[in-house]
Amino acid sequence: MKIIYDRKKCKYYLSDFNGEHNHDLHAPICVHLLRSQRNITESQAVEVDLAYDAGLTQKKAFDLFGVKSGGREHIGFLPLDQKNYLRTKRERGLQFGEVGSLLMSFKNQASQDPSFFNAFQLDSEEQITNIFWADGRMRIDYELFGDIVTFDTTFATNKDHRPLGVFIGFNHYREQVIFGASLLYDETQASFDWVFNTFFEAHKFKKPTTIFTDQDISMENAIHVVMPDVRHSLCTFHIMQNAIKHLGNLMKDDSCFLSDFKALMFEFEDVTKFEKEWEALFKNYKVRGNSWLERTYALKEKWARCYMKTTVTLGVRNKGRLEEYLIVSCDEEGEYVVTHDEENATLSCSCRKFETVGILCGHALKVLDVLGVKYIPETYILKRWTRGARDGCALENDGLDIHRSEGLDLSDRYRELWPDAVRLAHKASEFKDGYLLCKSRMKELDKEIEELRKKHFECMDHGCEPIGNKGVDKNAIESLVGNVKGIKKKEKRRK
Repeated sequence: MKIIYDRKKCKYYLSDFNGEHNHDLHAPICVHLLRSQRNITESQAVEVDLAYDAGLTQKKAFDLFGVKSGGREHIGFLPLDQKNYLRTKRERGLQFGEVGSLLMSFKNQASQDPSFFNAFQLDSEEQITNIFWADGRMRIDYELFGDIVTFDTTFATNKDHRPLGVFIGFNHYREQVIFGASLLYDETQASFDWVFNTFFEAHKFKKPTTIFTDQDISMENAIHVVMPDVRHSLCTFHIMQNAIKHLGNLMKDDSCFLSDFKALMFEFEDVTKFEKEWEALFKNYKVRGNSWLERTYALKEKWARCYMKTTVTLGVRNKGRLEEYLIVSCDEEGEYVVTHDEENATLSCSCRKFETVGILCGHALKVLDVLGVKYIPETYILKRWTRGARDGCALENDGLDIHRSEGLDLSDRYRELWPDAVRLAHKASEFKDGYLLCKSRMKELDKEIEELRKKHFECMDHGCEPIGNKGVDKNAIESLVGNVKGIKKKEKRRK
């Protein structure tokens, strides 16, 4: 086909045309390679996003799509299309820069959850070093179950090798709950000082009874500075991992070193027995003088059972990884003294289970049975262990007075109403009549509020902009970012 352009008439003319096709058509097996036939559908885009979020490499994800589709030729796109899609998505997400995207993400979270808390630390160059956040549920869980906290920085790191620090606890069902999270620049005492102080700021400066960590010295020093009154204990999980790391040569073949070392942590209640077995460990395995064992022994008050009878642990000895259970022998022998004060209706046992775990031991229950007491005294039933542990609890407002503050914005009004609604739902759900009454009144209230909304938004007919539909305000982003010059990058480690 030949086309000629006529400059005088400013038109194109077809001067020559051959109706016979002058090249072979693409083979059916190659059709999926044509640009016109390649497209990532919405459902496929969701799968690509899920694979990326799960940490799969692009190659592994594409192979997975091929298996699910019955072959690569049936996927509908190429690895290059997948790469371009993810790159375009990242570019859209970072259209305002890393800092702007981060702060906008926090702002969106706060608009959906008025109790969302976030903070970041700047260095002398106005770059973000440490980041902390906690949503409303985390803050409520800490208010209810924040007596024992574990802090772990070994879960994961991001692409910049920043450790993810997570504050963990467990609820009345012994399910793991999260109290807050942080993305740290490094694991120095200064970073830990800031994270701990910010954590307490988010939770209205309520401090736990006991905190579990690993054997990191910087973290230990920060705990002594920020929370000197909190009991610091060591996570047995990490002690065992460190034992394998430093003394792995003693655990080959049929060696019992690991089980003997574990017994020192969990089995001995008597200090004399513990010290005797520790000496036996040194002698049997010829490890006297080992620097790691000597450092660990110096911290025995933070991990050995016999030295932790005054430490509130609630049965937790590791960093919140509650999928691990301690199995102990049920035929353990020993003598325990139970003291009963009939006048004050108090009990105490030498095993100190109630003081450490918060649950009466079998020895005390047996004494109550012998005394004819059929009900456990309420003093020894901690609310945190009951089914009603969450009843009547919601975050209090931050001192806002709705009668004096007429100009509250949407978030502040939501924050005022939310705790009341939660309390009402708790009370109404306790019995059927309350539930039915609450449902009925809520329907009536919903109708009344809808009428008010219609009146309130009548101004939209006159060109007013609806709330919550303003789009992305670049000026708002600039005001959020302020003088922040970016997120501080860590130097790559030399191998």
